Amino acid sequence: MSEQQPESVARAWRKVVDTARRSAADGLVVGTSGNVSARVGDLVLVTPSGVPYDRLGPRDAVGVGLDGRQVLGKLRPTSELPLHLTVYRETDAAAVVHTHAVHATAVSTLVTEVPLVHYAAAVLGGPVRTAAYARYGTPELADAMLTALRGRTGCLLANHGTVTYGTTLDQAYERTAQLEWLCRLWLTANAVPGLSPSLLSRAQLDEVTEALKGYGQQD
Repeated sequence: MSEQQPESVARAWRKVVDTARRSAADGLVVGTSGNVSARVGDLVLVTPSGVPYDRLGPRDAVGVGLDGRQVLGKLRPTSELPLHLTVYRETDAAAVVHTHAVHATAVSTLVTEVPLVHYAAAVLGGPVRTAAYARYGTPELADAMLTALRGRTGCLLANHGTVTYGTTLDQAYERTAQLEWLCRLWLTANAVPGLSPSLLSRAQLDEVTEALKGYGQQD
């Protein structure tokens, strides 16, 4: 990052790199799979294509405009740039996390909507949908994702992985972690021979959604 770049951009880039490294450390991605981005005004900072996260430094920042034109850095942006930009154009997101989390990806091959086995689904806005399969990096994948995200802050990508977004990278990452945990829970419960997991009703989930409005420390 050059000295001419605003501190807000430098700070956001550090957070993007830290989050990408965290996704690898937590086993949500393997190698250079998955990607992370953050929006600063009309600038989208995004991890580059094919570069191991532990090699990224302050001078490796990659930034594009909302039109996809690269305006910062020399490294090529992630191949999933259309996916990230679609989220920013269509939602109030300030951060996006895309992973290839094992359990969530496994569930994406089995169902079109994650069964309501736990109220953690409320963190993501309701029952999590699976976007129809399309090749990575394509507008078709971005369109399918947008359909699955309607009214949600996260979704599965069929035979591919996960996408979550938030107003901060911490929030987007927490939603990714919750989605992976939810999928792991369902797979575990559903694997017991002769038994099927009990599921919550939509009314029960709505009750949790309302209760979560007062959750945590209030200002």
